Amino acid sequence: MARLLVDGDSARQPDVRQFELADWIDTAPLEDLIGLEIKQASAGKAVLSVPFLVKLSNGGGVMHGGVLVALADTAVAMAIKSLLPQETVFATVELKMDFLAPVRSGRVTAQASVSGPEGRTFQGKAELLDDQKNLVARFTSVFRVARGQGFCDASEC
Repeated sequence: MARLLVDGDSARQPDVRQFELADWIDTAPLEDLIGLEIKQASAGKAVLSVPFLVKLSNGGGVMHGGVLVALADTAVAMAIKSLLPQETVFATVELKMDFLAPVRSGRVTAQASVSGPEGRTFQGKAELLDDQKNLVARFTSVFRVARGQGFCDASEC
């Protein structure tokens, strides 16, 4: 869980340390806000979950799709972190979510895995399941490690 060093409602100042993570594989402020929980992250795989709280509803009363995307994206990120040295800078550069069924209650679990790296690129995927183990969404993504960290594409080496 992130430890806030300032009021969480203050504007983000990128050159000022405003929060810190307890560990390399840990939840950031947004992930704490929505109640995300890391169940497991190792060897390029991760399992995360989030409870369906009223504040995570969309106007139709089902879980907001943005929460599901955040869960899936973070699950893949944690799978990648399990393979990278601490403090490696990387980011999502592409993502796609296929929504298959609405979430009306309970908890959603993301089961993520990654392949790579190929150069500076990781490919990620996640399946999101409800409490009854029904597949509610499929997620795919591409992450890139920032330049200058020991990873390089063929054209950069």
